[in-house]
Amino acid sequence: MQNMAEDPTQQQITLVDDNGEETLYDVLFTFKSEDFDRSYILIYPAGKKDDDEVEIEAYALPAGDDPSDPQGGELQPISTDKEWDMIESVLNTFLGKDGDDQDSGDDSDNQ
Repeated sequence: MQNMAEDPTQQQITLVDDNGEETLYDVLFTFKSEDFDRSYILIYPAGKKDDDEVEIEAYALPAGDDPSDPQGGELQPISTDKEWDMIESVLNTFLGKDGDDQDSGDDSDNQ
């Protein structure tokens, strides 16, 4: 029998900034990159509605952390353009966007 989390649809994490301020984030998704041998987490501020413009933040998980079950610890900033390009590509795929920026064609679901 599997042990299910209270809400399997939405993981949340809390980030603490340099001033000790805590901010709750919803986890968009996590993934592992074989190319960089690192795992990554994409998050956005909790409580945002789907139609809000949200700022998605990306971090590398600590070495050895399992992206399907992150244990916490210090998130690593992403420092190389190659990593950012790869993350952006994965994010666009996740969001169902292709690389051609064809946003202007169908605005029906932006209401």
